[in-house]
Amino acid sequence: MKKLEIIIKPERLEDLKKILNDCKANGLMITNIMGYGKQKGYVQIYRGTENHVNLLPKVKVETVVATDVAEKIIERVVKEITTGNYGDGKIFIYDVDDVVRIRTGERGPNAI
Repeated sequence: MKKLEIIIKPERLEDLKKILNDCKANGLMITNIMGYGKQKGYVQIYRGTENHVNLLPKVKVETVVATDVAEKIIERVVKEITTGNYGDGKIFIYDVDDVVRIRTGERGPNAI
């Protein structure tokens, strides 16, 4: 099993949700976050004054899926979510050793 943390621009969230639904991801968690990457934000000029905006709004979507499903999701996200510009986002991939569903005590892939 793999845990995917997908960080994207907020306006791409609906596209990502469609990809996850198409790939049969059972559940997801969405968090509004702020941050920056290599570009360190941008400079905005407002009424002649420079403003350095370095914390940009992002959305973090987390899901745990089977390894083969994770690869399908990654391929589709890279293909369909990209705009070719800085700030498109990142995907962090983690191995998940075990999962326990608290309600029933089920473990492993059945608990997802």
